Amino acid sequence: MRLMNAHTRTVVASAVEVADDRATRRKGLLGRDHLDPAAALVLTPCFSVHTAFMQFPIDVVFVDRNGIVLKVVRQMGPWRIAAAWGAHTVIELAAGAVAGTRDVRVGDRLYIGSGHVPAESMEVSLA
Repeated sequence: MRLMNAHTRTVVASAVEVADDRATRRKGLLGRDHLDPAAALVLTPCFSVHTAFMQFPIDVVFVDRNGIVLKVVRQMGPWRIAAAWGAHTVIELAAGAVAGTRDVRVGDRLYIGSGHVPAESMEVSLA
């Protein structure tokens, strides 16, 4: 599955991993030495993240129950904390992933899908 931006109609990440239980959310990216530039870790439900014990920076996107981007943190380094009021899901991506052609901005709507469907027909909700 892919993480799509409905506003720009672009693929934000082509390899999505979902952490939707306490154990997988707690582990997150800990123990990894990098995150593939095309990958994303979707933590749900979640409204805050930390990068304690991580070895590399990440981009972090906070979305509400409808997939609307509330906050974007670029290049969040190790030993940092970030949160967003009203967030339901947090998306962790490789540092630099939300810039350039995959630009993700506050107000954009993200969804998980095959990438071959109109933006209006969400396949998998981020809620």
